[in-house]
Amino acid sequence: MAFRTPGNSNPLKKAKTPPPEETFEEATYLKALGEKQKPVEVKLRDGEVVRGWIEYYDKSMIRLTREGEPNLFIFKHEIMYIAEDGGPQKRVKAVDGR
Repeated sequence: MAFRTPGNSNPLKKAKTPPPEETFEEATYLKALGEKQKPVEVKLRDGEVVRGWIEYYDKSMIRLTREGEPNLFIFKHEIMYIAEDGGPQKRVKAVDGR
């Protein structure tokens, strides 16, 4: 039996369900990143950050392709997050009017 409180005008109103643990959009997102060869930044659980683009992925790992460095196969359980990489920040120099 539900308790009625003075502020609760609708006793049949149910509590919101929590968001799902899994959205099943991971494969779609990784596929889009790979097709566009979008630069990504991968932060590993040990704190190391590696950059490249995702060439291949499956259920348990990704292949990160890098320029001028060896390609990496990284197990997903070692990844803290994957973020799209904007590259190194460009500094804007002030230009005087001379």
